[in-house]
Amino acid sequence: MDLLRFYKNCRLCPRNCGVNRVDGGEKARMGFCGETDQLRVAYVGPHFGEEPPITGKNGSGTVFFTGCSLRCSFCQNYQISHQDVGENVSMEELIHELKNMILHNHVHNINFVTPDHFFPHVFILVSLLRENGFDLPIIYNLSGYESVEILKTAEDYVDIYLPDFKYSDTSIAAKLSKCPDYPEVALEALAEMIRQKGFLDVCSTGDTFAKKGVLVRHLILPGKVENSIAVLTTLFVEFGSGLPLSLMSQYYPFIAHKDQNLNRFVSEEEFDLVYSHARDLGFEHLLVQFPEEDLLRKPGISPFLPDFTKAQPFE
Repeated sequence: MDLLRFYKNCRLCPRNCGVNRVDGGEKARMGFCGETDQLRVAYVGPHFGEEPPITGKNGSGTVFFTGCSLRCSFCQNYQISHQDVGENVSMEELIHELKNMILHNHVHNINFVTPDHFFPHVFILVSLLRENGFDLPIIYNLSGYESVEILKTAEDYVDIYLPDFKYSDTSIAAKLSKCPDYPEVALEALAEMIRQKGFLDVCSTGDTFAKKGVLVRHLILPGKVENSIAVLTTLFVEFGSGLPLSLMSQYYPFIAHKDQNLNRFVSEEEFDLVYSHARDLGFEHLLVQFPEEDLLRKPGISPFLPDFTKAQPFE
């Protein structure tokens, strides 16, 4: 299969731009993601900020791609989703970096962060790793706004899905991510991921490190408690209490917003309302990131907010 053909009439995400992203082509254009078919990467290295079954002791072997098909206005990785931070890299260079990270850092998995706009390259990278005898779990760290058809193609090139489920409110989705269809699209995509891989395996096996399955993430947004409560209710109704869920409070106001709520952190009261609802629903596999007290008291640099202009973004 000629995987790179997907760039010629790009419909890798639900935006369905249909543009020719092939770099150097007579009619080449960037998609909504802001990228051509030239692979661009902001960081490759071990990351210790994921959930425990993903991070483990040696870290998750992350690849942060430049660009994004969702481009939320509040993105916590704003530098790479909006500000074009990243470098051109060849397949040969990236596969060399991945092998080096595996051999020297002994990471527990390979974690592709927002890879969907570069899926053709990612599928080839996964194939090359496997051909070279590297059988670490492959993770797709996604926004949740995914094409079901492309996910079906992705099935053979992934072991673990880490999708966000950001919105239940269509108006908030439209305002913050320009996709009023997010709730419907993300629900269908999540159902496909679960069909392929099931729930994250550590929930049933008791193992320390995850090897297969789906773990859903939800970031609580300040002033948007109703959205979060409805998200949790939707997930519970659709997938039951056994769905592995990661509840995050790490929102950081990276840029100024017209919505003043988005210029502050999530309050303890807001967090408690959402967390209590998750517990009342009875989610059995709930990973919780409690608010950082220092951030609630005064603005500062969040430990969860990377700086991709530095060699080590997660210092």
